[in-house]
Amino acid sequence: MKAAIYPGSFDPVTYGHIDIIRRASEMFDVLHVAVLDNKAKTPLFSVDERVKMLKDVTCDMPNIVVESFSGLLVDYAKKNDIHVSVRGLRAVTDFEYELQIAQMNRLLSKGSLDTIFLTTSLEYAYLSSSGVREIASFGGDFSMCVPPEVEEMVKKKYESVRKAD
Repeated sequence: MKAAIYPGSFDPVTYGHIDIIRRASEMFDVLHVAVLDNKAKTPLFSVDERVKMLKDVTCDMPNIVVESFSGLLVDYAKKNDIHVSVRGLRAVTDFEYELQIAQMNRLLSKGSLDTIFLTTSLEYAYLSSSGVREIASFGGDFSMCVPPEVEEMVKKKYESVRKAD
């Protein structure tokens, strides 16, 4: 069985992420969508919320496993016997950063983890989670960036942040 991992923070998941997930799921028997629990960052959503979001938006894809991980991607891959990492590229500017990570992961895994790059479909090339968060923080319309259930979660999160201020 061929498995791959698509790691990320997914804070929040966008149509661009879903595009990569759907296309990668057609290439592999199993695709692990792994939500990074990075203690050095303060995300908008908790790991559990991001996992739930991803499970909701991928429920029609039967070969998707959504879970969280912390630590090194190569350790997660080794534990799950995965030898391919999937990364999305929106523009040339993403490539240099992603290439460095791919090369480091290959080195750390002693050659057992390769990375494949999927270019994001053109209609999603402008999307980023940080862009969604910025638009939402100012009360702008970001409905074209995320599925309706994610849009609702983001709006509720920012409403609670505003009430706390």
